[in-house]
Amino acid sequence: MGLDMYGGKIHKEETSCEGQVFFQWRCHPNLHGWMFGLHSARTGCSDPFEFNMVRVFLGAAGLDALEQAVLDERLAHTVVFFFGESDPDRAEEDLDFIAQARALIKDGWDVFYDSWW
Repeated sequence: MGLDMYGGKIHKEETSCEGQVFFQWRCHPNLHGWMFGLHSARTGCSDPFEFNMVRVFLGAAGLDALEQAVLDERLAHTVVFFFGESDPDRAEEDLDFIAQARALIKDGWDVFYDSWW
């Protein structure tokens, strides 16, 4: 058991809601905690244990906020015994996700974060 995390995309013109994975992380709980904070702010969900297999769509503002949090080393420190620990050197990986997500949005895709644990 562990924390599997995905960046997904759905083309705005598609009728299917399955989506396609374009990015993947393994055991990066601080990023997961940041995404839970965004989800919680949008929905009012306050139980992090309900934040499993929940898509969080990311537009330009969400990606900008994530980028700033990564650059400022402000991803929420998140500890759950089976999530593992975030490596402090993952910023480059996170910034790569953000760059890919922005390019997809320009090409007409909706971008989301999802996780499974």
